[in-house]
Amino acid sequence: MSTLVIVESPAKARTIGRFLGRNYSVKASMGHVRDLPRSQFGVDIENNFTPKYITVRGQGKRLQELRAAAKKADRVLLATDPDREGEAISWHLAEALKLDTQAPQRIEFNEITRSAVERAIENPRPINFNLVNAQQARRVLDRLVGYKLSPLLWEKIKPGLSAGRVQSAALRMICDRETEINEFKPEEYWSLTVWLSKTRAGAQFPARLIRCGEKDAELKNEAETRAIVDELTNASYRVVTVKRSKRTRRPTPPFTTSTMQQEAARRLRFTARRTMSVAQQLYEGLDVGEGTVGLITYLRTDSTRVATEAQAAAQVLIDSIWGSEYRPKQPPQYRSKRGAQEAHEAIRPTDVKRTPESVKEYLTREQYLLYKLIWERFVASQMAPAIFDTVTADIVPMVNGAQLPYTFRATGSTLRFPGFTAVYSEQTDDENDSEESEKKLPELQEGDDLFERKIDPRQHFTQPPPRFTEAMLVKTMEELGIGRPSTYATIIDTIQKRGYVTKEEGRFVPTELGFAAVDLLKTHFPDIVDVEFTANMEQRLDEIEEGKIDWVGLIREFYGPFSDSLERAHVLAEETRVKDEVTDEICESCGRNMVIKWGRFGKFLACPGYPECKTTKPLLTEIGVPCPKCGNSIVERKSRRGRTFFGCAAYPECDFTSWQRPVPAKCPVCGGYMVERRRRNQDTQWVCADKECGQTMTAPDSSS
Repeated sequence: MSTLVIVESPAKARTIGRFLGRNYSVKASMGHVRDLPRSQFGVDIENNFTPKYITVRGQGKRLQELRAAAKKADRVLLATDPDREGEAISWHLAEALKLDTQAPQRIEFNEITRSAVERAIENPRPINFNLVNAQQARRVLDRLVGYKLSPLLWEKIKPGLSAGRVQSAALRMICDRETEINEFKPEEYWSLTVWLSKTRAGAQFPARLIRCGEKDAELKNEAETRAIVDELTNASYRVVTVKRSKRTRRPTPPFTTSTMQQEAARRLRFTARRTMSVAQQLYEGLDVGEGTVGLITYLRTDSTRVATEAQAAAQVLIDSIWGSEYRPKQPPQYRSKRGAQEAHEAIRPTDVKRTPESVKEYLTREQYLLYKLIWERFVASQMAPAIFDTVTADIVPMVNGAQLPYTFRATGSTLRFPGFTAVYSEQTDDENDSEESEKKLPELQEGDDLFERKIDPRQHFTQPPPRFTEAMLVKTMEELGIGRPSTYATIIDTIQKRGYVTKEEGRFVPTELGFAAVDLLKTHFPDIVDVEFTANMEQRLDEIEEGKIDWVGLIREFYGPFSDSLERAHVLAEETRVKDEVTDEICESCGRNMVIKWGRFGKFLACPGYPECKTTKPLLTEIGVPCPKCGNSIVERKSRRGRTFFGCAAYPECDFTSWQRPVPAKCPVCGGYMVERRRRNQDTQWVCADKECGQTMTAPDSSS
């Protein structure tokens, strides 16, 4: 019996084709074959919000090929991704190919391996219309908001803007954070640390003032602090209590989509879109010397569940490399967040024996780095906890044998057993919250007398909340239930490309345009930018998927109040025109001063005389460094994928480019140009661009 298997991508088709025999033909749909039209609203509001689906532009020939292949086959199996969108693609394929949607022809697998594919083929099922309807509801909701709200923004703020159901809530978070930062009033406070040693020439260790009398130490100004310092003149110090304990630190769960995006942003400086693109390549399959094979399990998941056989394989690997003491008695179990799709697994290697180093020569640098991150996180999640010996000593000052009413505390931590940290430790968004490290104290006993080596009073000011990094934004959206992990990359891309936010030193800053859009929506459509409302809508979509509520009823419930608000806003909303920024650059065609506009790849220069004059230019930001090839200025540019790089302003006459930021210094060894290298919790380095030279130096204005 001949079987046609339809997947989304050619890479996936090639990988699956390797596992199946001659009676199987595997073809790719190239994603969606039907969708709502781009140039029309595409939703019949009067007829129960019925979507109008059309063949996606450019997919007509592909559909003809699939129809011809389906006619030749004895059966058709739809093997699109195991999620709502994949289910909807399978339904659209069934409709377009005139297949029986009630027949068992849908197969799904969490990883593209021979065993997983063969099991799926043995267990086909009918299309799950609850999943399809949940996806339809999302598409219709987003279409209603986008196509109805965007014209209002054009009318009141600026032509060409867009509003999205989820992106608007994310934008509000960024704007609210910026307002909080601007309104923040710093408050002064002081800390007092004394550096002590057991002998006059012994190793020093710090102890921090924690109590004044019976109260917690709260030093509000310099006068209070100096008064205590004066009291401590000529003081000696005595240990009054020593507490020793053992502390266990457990590994973090294997990756979900969200945590993978966060950690790739922190460690690899990948954007969410870049992470998902590379993960898709690893999932769909790559040739790693044994033929094409999928390297990781499905990349869109919110579950931390791990298959029993995968845990068993990890235990064998841990025993063989690190020893049985690194393996817990029982494989760890991790609780997924509420509402997670437990039918899915966490993101993990399809074969844990396939180590990153064993496949490195077959992968691009990005593929290797992300695979290594996923592999290490998974292996560590199956290992024993790390164990630390901790010691806390309370110390009091003594003057002429009398105890002063101040308590200082010294803490130390020594790693007794590394456990999972031998492989991996999670990073955080707080630059001051570094990974656990050893902080040793000398052997202290109650009653020990100590010597003061230095007393260190320091002024501090409370800090405003930080702007969002990409990792912080993804984490916050997930915690608040805004959107789904598979949509985060699109949300972040959209608010940047529309000019609502910019990135400064890796953090999001709202533009005037972003504030104007949020202010209008907060005034007239509070639900659209309300985080709680948006999160609740995601829960309602989950309920459609579970078959608990009707999708048309949900849309109708939303659209009535939304439509009323829209009518009022067109009448009542005030115009808040955000004008294009005028530059000194003169249009070569008509002599007007060019303006800054936003496009798909960020800012660019355009003639304000459009449509009569259509002249455009790239917007070049000089970095104050001459080109090492020709002496012209080096400018900041954007690649087609949105990645920042640096090139000569005289391009195409000069083809100098660099992914790393050049600096205003020549290498003191070879005379070549140097570039900037930043690493977490380290001083900024200037590095010679010539790898054979490799000279490094600390940047002159760097601070750790």
